[in-house]
Amino acid sequence: MPSTHHAARSTDGARRPVRLADYRPPAFHAPATTLEFIIEARGVRIRSRIEVTRNGVHRDPFVLFGEELDTQWIAVDGARLEPSAHVSPDGRLTIRDAPDRFAFEAECRIDPQTNTALSGLYLSRGIFCTQCEPEGFRRMTWFPDRPDVLSGFTVTIDADAERCPVLLSNGNRIEYTRSRDGRHRATWRDPWPKPSYLFALVAGDLGCLRDEFVTRSGRRVALEIHAEHHNVDQCDHAMASLKKAMAWDERAYGREYDLDVFMIAAVDDFNMGAMENKGLNVFNSKYILARRETATDADYEHIENVIGHEYFHNWSGNRVTCRDWFQLSLKEGFTVFRDQQFSADSGSRGVKRIDDVNVLRVHQFPEDNGPMAHPVRPDSYFEINNFYTATVYQKGAEVVRMVRNLLGPEPFRRGCDHYFATHDGEAVTTDDFLRAHEHATDRDLGRFRNWYTQAGTPRVETRVEYHEDARRCDVHVRQSCPPTPGQDDKAPFHVPIAGALFGGDGAPIESRLDGERDAAHEHVFELTERSQTFTLHDVGSRPVASLLRGFSAPVRLDTDLSDDDLAVLAVHDDDPFNRWDAGQRLAMGQILRAIEALDAGREPEFDDRYLAVFKALLDNDDDDRAFQARTLDLPAHDVVAEEVETIDPHSIHRARTALANALGRTFLKPMRALRERLAVAEPYAFDGAQVGRRALCNRLLRYMMAADPEGVDAVCRAQFREADNMTDRIAALDVACAHGGRSAEPLLAEFFETWKDYSLVVDKWFAVQVHSPALGALERVETLLGHPAYESGNPNKVRALVGEFVRANPSRFHRADARGYEFLERQVSQFDERNPQIAARLASTFNQWRRYAEPYGRAMQRCLERIHAKPRLSPDVREIVERALA
Repeated sequence: MPSTHHAARSTDGARRPVRLADYRPPAFHAPATTLEFIIEARGVRIRSRIEVTRNGVHRDPFVLFGEELDTQWIAVDGARLEPSAHVSPDGRLTIRDAPDRFAFEAECRIDPQTNTALSGLYLSRGIFCTQCEPEGFRRMTWFPDRPDVLSGFTVTIDADAERCPVLLSNGNRIEYTRSRDGRHRATWRDPWPKPSYLFALVAGDLGCLRDEFVTRSGRRVALEIHAEHHNVDQCDHAMASLKKAMAWDERAYGREYDLDVFMIAAVDDFNMGAMENKGLNVFNSKYILARRETATDADYEHIENVIGHEYFHNWSGNRVTCRDWFQLSLKEGFTVFRDQQFSADSGSRGVKRIDDVNVLRVHQFPEDNGPMAHPVRPDSYFEINNFYTATVYQKGAEVVRMVRNLLGPEPFRRGCDHYFATHDGEAVTTDDFLRAHEHATDRDLGRFRNWYTQAGTPRVETRVEYHEDARRCDVHVRQSCPPTPGQDDKAPFHVPIAGALFGGDGAPIESRLDGERDAAHEHVFELTERSQTFTLHDVGSRPVASLLRGFSAPVRLDTDLSDDDLAVLAVHDDDPFNRWDAGQRLAMGQILRAIEALDAGREPEFDDRYLAVFKALLDNDDDDRAFQARTLDLPAHDVVAEEVETIDPHSIHRARTALANALGRTFLKPMRALRERLAVAEPYAFDGAQVGRRALCNRLLRYMMAADPEGVDAVCRAQFREADNMTDRIAALDVACAHGGRSAEPLLAEFFETWKDYSLVVDKWFAVQVHSPALGALERVETLLGHPAYESGNPNKVRALVGEFVRANPSRFHRADARGYEFLERQVSQFDERNPQIAARLASTFNQWRRYAEPYGRAMQRCLERIHAKPRLSPDVREIVERALA
């Protein structure tokens, strides 16, 4: 059945967008909700009672939402009504002429087993669980399902005690009974009013890891992580991460947990990473389960990050929630920024910043440059699921970071304290967030609001002019922003540009910013007009300017730095991000010149200056080996694609490969020596030193393969079989497969035989094969779709096989015969029938088809046109396709 929620339809059947300008406060509040879930052998009965009071702002009717419900009965103040008389085709139940205070009751039946969309209440490996954000609650029962309706929930779950020994919901458990017929009941009450999207229920046969946390006020909080029994021994790292996050939030933001128990439930089938339901977070198992034999260092890091993110939502999203879905970044952008701070405090601050910006450049910048470009706070949408985007999350986090950059750490903390204190228990907007900071700091953030209302990535051009006689340096800055769908002309943004000066020898230079008394090494230039000049005094020699330090704003930066200047910064800059970025800019220049040479039929040449910088980075004895590994990376394929006018994926792939191979051949001996010196000999530990050494050694292994295939293939075999951890084992397998060495197929077979009973490890096995340009990827993907370990109903498997192929193997996905595109077209069509969210994410791969060279662009367009022509296309996929074709 097609989705009937989200975008409304006009009387002629055409879809109407939901518009921010049309927002009206709810006509009714729902201060108390009582739910009873009766889990039976062939479905679930849900009885609901909602205490309703008129808001008083207008006289609109009482409107509830429902989707795919088998409605048994509805009643107002005990009087039964005929459901068909009140339910419209678009999934709304309307009570006209409702009294100012009344009780609405209903009983509905649903079948979680057939819920393949994984929204609402569904089954995952026999475990009942819910996903209600954004609008899944209406798939269970009728409710005024909108974020600005907050209710106190009391929930009773009734189930067979043998089939479902564990019964969980939000809040604190207040009652438990067991009957003689083998059934039992648990009642949970959440004392904190919440919107329905934060509701959660989990029921099934689960094991549990228990611990406790003592808050700073001395309250003891029970901690529980529920997982399948055979997985409980993989939850220790998740528990440690939870306790670490709770302590950090108290220390960094003064936020203390507010219930008697905090629970996490790990399930295998989940469309996203996790969900912050109040007191009962539901997680994709991928972000809970870890031990050294089955999880990589990256897995450990992601688990800590995601657990922190969902826990931090307890305040930035739950206690203070968003008024409507246009304000989604109010909770997500703010909470991403908070989890970034948490991770930076836990490990290498420079590496964390690099990784965050890489995500932004690889995912969000292309989004801003394509048909789905939208502001951090969108003006309209057809399908809200499609706006869980990098713009809302990652760019939204950068907007919050800019507020902190402009105000300073302590004033920003005061603003956050004021925000939480003023809006606790409310549903608010991004304007409320900014007003709280303005109130606490007496700063005017008027122009800064353009970051929330305007789409696109601003381009900032800089030119540095040095006046030797006056010992003065002028930094000329100009900003612009290209047109995006629906927004042709952009007002100037308020852009904080952190900057510093260095001498030609790399020594820092202190200077005095015009209007300030004291000299400093770093300044923040506040760009608020289309063009401005910032003057620095007391500059004794020609400087090299390090601008946008720490990536202080999400912009594209054009500078007048020469390659010699970039070489100085790549080796000497004391800002880790800009030091890395200078090296990336040098490498980007090499790749772009290699593309020109290869397209002209010439062999690319790489200049000695860049090779000298790379050698200096290789020889660096910095203790932060994880940072060193990042400095040796090349710009990602998608980042290079953003720098060319027309994308030829094969040209980009050949140029990047040529540079990587040249580096491997040129520096084989020092790479081999460094790798041997840094190899981790002690037993595995997830700590900064070991993680960094493993990252660097495995990065070097990839470079070395190009220069010595036979020798490195043997190293891969040895590392694969001798490693005591998944990080080194999968890295060896990945390198062997990437180059198609003799060891690839035997090691793949050995890996699967060893780990075939561990679902998340099998996902790695799928991914490492489809990453490889050397293993005939499309044919292999099509074969693996029929593998017994592949489950098309499991989002993790789909992402590991189909998603990783189309995302991470451009040289094999983009084919002149269009077979890669046709494969993806078939996958989108198949998934659209059972899980539209997954289908829409796959379809978005075609978003930038107009930027591709022929024959690729036209072939993608034809696939989009065929998808669009299919009958009964879901709103999720239809919006993606129509925007791409528009």
